[in-house]
Amino acid sequence: MLNTSQTICHTNMLKPQANHHHTKCPQSLLTGQHKVVVVAAGDGITRGVDSRSATVAPTVRFLSLKNHRLPIKLNLGFHATRPSHQIMAIATDKSSPTTTTSTKVKAIITVQVTMGGLLSSIGITKGLDDLTDLLGKSILLELVAADVDHETGLAKDTIKHYAHRSTKLNETKYEADFEVPIDFGEIGAILIENEHHKEMYIESIDLQGFPNGIITINPNSWVHSKFDNPEKRIFFTNKSYLPSQTPSGLKDLREKDLASLRGDGVPDGPRKKHDRIYDYDVYNDLGDPDKKPELARPVLGTKDLPYPRRCKTGRHRTKSDPLSESRSSGVYVPRDEAFSELKNVTFSAKTVYSLMHAVLPSIRTNMLDKELPFPHFKSIDSLFNKGLHLPHLETKGFIGNAMPRLLKFVEDTQRNVLLFETPASLHRDKFSWLKDSEFCRQTLAGLNPCGIQLVKEWPLKSILDPEVYGPPESAITKEMVEQVIGGLMPLEQALEQKKLFIIDYHDLLMPYVNKVREIKDMRTTLYGSRLLMFLTPSGTLRPIAIELVRPPGNGKPQWKQAFTPAWDSTGAWLWKLAKMHFLAHDTGIHQLVSHWLRTHACTEPYIIATNRQLSAMHPIYRLLHPHFRYTMEINALARESLINSAGIIETCFSPGKYSIEMSSVAYGLLWRFDQQGLPADLISRGLAEEDPYSPHGLKLAIEDYPYANDGLVLWDAIKGWLQASQIMSVLDVLSTHSPDEEYMGQKMEPSFELEPKIKTAYEVFAGRLKELEDIIDARNADPNLKNRHGVGIPPYQLLKPFSKPGVTGMGVPNSISI
Repeated sequence: MLNTSQTICHTNMLKPQANHHHTKCPQSLLTGQHKVVVVAAGDGITRGVDSRSATVAPTVRFLSLKNHRLPIKLNLGFHATRPSHQIMAIATDKSSPTTTTSTKVKAIITVQVTMGGLLSSIGITKGLDDLTDLLGKSILLELVAADVDHETGLAKDTIKHYAHRSTKLNETKYEADFEVPIDFGEIGAILIENEHHKEMYIESIDLQGFPNGIITINPNSWVHSKFDNPEKRIFFTNKSYLPSQTPSGLKDLREKDLASLRGDGVPDGPRKKHDRIYDYDVYNDLGDPDKKPELARPVLGTKDLPYPRRCKTGRHRTKSDPLSESRSSGVYVPRDEAFSELKNVTFSAKTVYSLMHAVLPSIRTNMLDKELPFPHFKSIDSLFNKGLHLPHLETKGFIGNAMPRLLKFVEDTQRNVLLFETPASLHRDKFSWLKDSEFCRQTLAGLNPCGIQLVKEWPLKSILDPEVYGPPESAITKEMVEQVIGGLMPLEQALEQKKLFIIDYHDLLMPYVNKVREIKDMRTTLYGSRLLMFLTPSGTLRPIAIELVRPPGNGKPQWKQAFTPAWDSTGAWLWKLAKMHFLAHDTGIHQLVSHWLRTHACTEPYIIATNRQLSAMHPIYRLLHPHFRYTMEINALARESLINSAGIIETCFSPGKYSIEMSSVAYGLLWRFDQQGLPADLISRGLAEEDPYSPHGLKLAIEDYPYANDGLVLWDAIKGWLQASQIMSVLDVLSTHSPDEEYMGQKMEPSFELEPKIKTAYEVFAGRLKELEDIIDARNADPNLKNRHGVGIPPYQLLKPFSKPGVTGMGVPNSISI
């Protein structure tokens, strides 16, 4: 037998490869005429090769002296012969200089620790996985070369090694030691096989020992157990490549990873929790016809009811309707799109469901009349100052966790009290909501500042079919307008000078007015509505009229009436009631269209497309990915308990069971991709026009428009950051998974710090966001800006980039997650 120490301890001994250190070597078995070439295979296996032939000598396996005794037996035929073109370590006579043939590399894998401090998610306390860790076979790692073998054109063999759990206290890490041959080249990716019986979340992998420093890979990903799926996970290094620039050794892996994300070859059927498949489907899972026929809902995403696509779950169709998908206790999203443990505890569907069923009945029992939840204004005030007395709740602990930003839960020795956070406007002025000035100011600086438009044509008309909906002309007349604006200017001059603005929900709501009025189990009503306003010389808006319209139906002709501000008792109350109807419509449109449709639903197809078409190493993928965090999960939860049949939206919003169907109509009428950017949106609504001499290249139709003023500063900052990020397509850029911070620009991602140009660009971006905070504060203190400054008016802080926890009315989230 060939003694291992005799092989490695010649004049040119292979210290890095063998990891052994002997002070004295026995006489060599080799001579100057008969050399043995030791091929470094890189996976802990070396081979002795006769230098005079291509035959492979018996294999010698070098293992740590800590675990094995020498001599080590020969292992014949354990691996196939590697090509002879590799750089080889040659044992020669004493006159030959020392040759370094490989590099010792240590891989340190960091896995996520749960809130309890244990790796419960990977079952560390389970017997089988405990034994796996004890044997040092927790994770199988394979290092992948970025380039193929230049002589054969084939991919180089990977370097494999098992990682064992670190024994350091208070650390959850795994370590593996590699011998990387010099000719292996640059590391391009790592393959991972999870040997546990449960999934594990891998945060980062550090490869230490390379001459140029540590190589960091940031998976930030769940890795399934090999017992659930034998396919190894692929994680690329942080270098970004366009498809045409992909190194030769990574091209196949790039396509293989995308095929896995697309689910190529995976049979149809319910998706499993550990799956990572991104595929499209229509919204056919909102109804529950198998439970009750009246819970059936139409499919959204058809020619008649267009809608964005959502993620395919693969659930079976319902028995009652072959077009509808059956419902289940949970909704599938690709594994890495799911909430983190902390967010899941805070916002799980089960928690919200429990909250609604424990708290809402208590709220109802505290009202004087179940048919009229708010019999008088004091009932509303009591929500904020006195609170509601709740019975003892066995599960009350979840209340503080589930709704920390909406409710305050106060407990003393005698009673439990539920308090709502007081809105900032009510805190400053209890009756501000009754004032016309605040009513109009909210259209520019409220929660829905995206509905206001410039009036470009007169008279106001509907484009709906008059045979179905009645005469198209508006009830708001020229005489009515000129009477309200007090003779400041005639109607024609107001149009020419761009002084008339409108929020028009008439055509969107009219098709559903009669349908909503026929709902028998819900006290609700609906009108087609529009609000007309005038821009005063002081820069504020004054309401001119609110029009409410009911189409023909049930043998009745069309009814419509325009209400104007009045000073007599009856007229004043009719005006207040008209405002309430319009505000109810505006609130519904804001939540159903501006928030749910335009923000959540319209983003999901882009998340699916990004993961199906762009590799994780694509620079555009790495730019977008942090901003997709949690969106698919929150959307899935919405389909489960918010926008579903008999869900929260249908029971609380005036359109009732037609709420989401109505958002489909809005999608078909209003949504255009090229108008989603802020400048294009403002121009399309007539609120701005291009002007190279104005700030941000736009001249606003309403100079004191807080949403547009602050939003354009933020838009320019983001645009500057994105332009700087185009460097990513030609430079090696480091990027991680979605960041831990909640607000945009608050903390630089660690990967950006490693690329000087990207780091500088991000610092400029973050600096501009901090400047925006100061700009907003200065604007809020300017008495000339009456839409954001004045007695009883809260400062406009919605687009302040940063925020503390709680109900602050500020902060720009890094992703759509709520």
